[in-house]
Amino acid sequence: MKRISASLAIVTVLAGPAFADSYGAIAYSPSIGALGWSYAHDNRRDAEIVARRNCDSSANDCRIAIWFRNGCGAVAVGRRGGWGYDNREAQRQAIRSCRK
Repeated sequence: MKRISASLAIVTVLAGPAFADSYGAIAYSPSIGALGWSYAHDNRRDAEIVARRNCDSSANDCRIAIWFRNGCGAVAVGRRGGWGYDNREAQRQAIRSCRK
């Protein structure tokens, strides 16, 4: 019987002004499992650059697993991530996606 394990990286976006969008992202290295994340950025591009840079400090094959806006992000090691308006929902969606 094959064992499947899932690792989670959870990032919570800090609350900002109601009128401003806040972006975050999580980067993941499939070869060594390194993670990098970002939150509270003004746009998706900046959030992804910072997350990838944070991951690249430990690995050379980092890629963006998920980005999110005005919410939380989570990654379960697998093919996809998950997002939600709170940590619990983001985790649940990431694990559901990983099981597929």
